[in-house]
Amino acid sequence: MFFSRTFAALADPNRQSILQTLKKGEAPVAIIAENLQISLATISHHLDILKRADLVSSRRSGRQIFYNLNMSVMEEISEALLKFIGSKKTKK
Repeated sequence: MFFSRTFAALADPNRQSILQTLKKGEAPVAIIAENLQISLATISHHLDILKRADLVSSRRSGRQIFYNLNMSVMEEISEALLKFIGSKKTKK
């Protein structure tokens, strides 16, 4: 299911930090790792999970891979959550 994969990806604090870093703009793995002070291997693992959840996308330029937020999916998640919250009826 869409939400379970997305929320599982968002649950990890390191992945949340990666997304915060990518909010500033596109970045290669080395810059993301430098900002978070964790290993390249760990960053790559987290980026793979975020890519599988469609939260980030990537492009290759020479030998480097640049990552960025997939804003259309972020907007889709926001809209779905707002619909879910709005559809909840209050108890009397």
